[in-house]
Amino acid sequence: MVNFWFNVMEALQLVTIFFPGFRNELTSDPDLGELTVSLCYLPNGKRVTVTIVKASALKPMDITGKSDPYVQVILLKHGKKIRKKKTSVQPNTINPTYNESLEFDLSVESLDDADLIFKVIDYDLVGANELIGCVGIGAHFDGINYDHWFQMLEHPRVPITESYNLRKTIPTIACSSPQTSHKIINSNNI
Repeated sequence: MVNFWFNVMEALQLVTIFFPGFRNELTSDPDLGELTVSLCYLPNGKRVTVTIVKASALKPMDITGKSDPYVQVILLKHGKKIRKKKTSVQPNTINPTYNESLEFDLSVESLDDADLIFKVIDYDLVGANELIGCVGIGAHFDGINYDHWFQMLEHPRVPITESYNLRKTIPTIACSSPQTSHKIINSNNI
């Protein structure tokens, strides 16, 4: 049985190597909706510009069949929360258009150990706000979630846009740096 399990895991690794977006498709939930974001690194300014373009087909969270969504973006360095920013709330819609840019200071030296967590949240006037879905992009993710980050680094000063199916949770990421000594980070609690 152990040998069989090893072969299954080995096969999954090969599939994700040859088809990088495959793991994201396995773990995403298209019923939660999609988020389109653009990343642009400005080396002279030492900052990443994150543009939240739009979200589409979001899961309705209100009894009206709509949501009041906003997007929260969290910058992680060495697995630690450094900065948090958010968009405006788009009332009564499941297809919000934001076109809002958020800037994060990030030196060239920090790029290899940085990640961005995107949380699409339904704003509620009464009661707690509810998470609709989330996605992680950066150095510690794989598939399209890493490729987008890498493309941003390869083409500085050029906005790189990608769309992501939202997930219920962000996968646990492994950070390997002098500060974390291969620390496992559960980004769902961020």
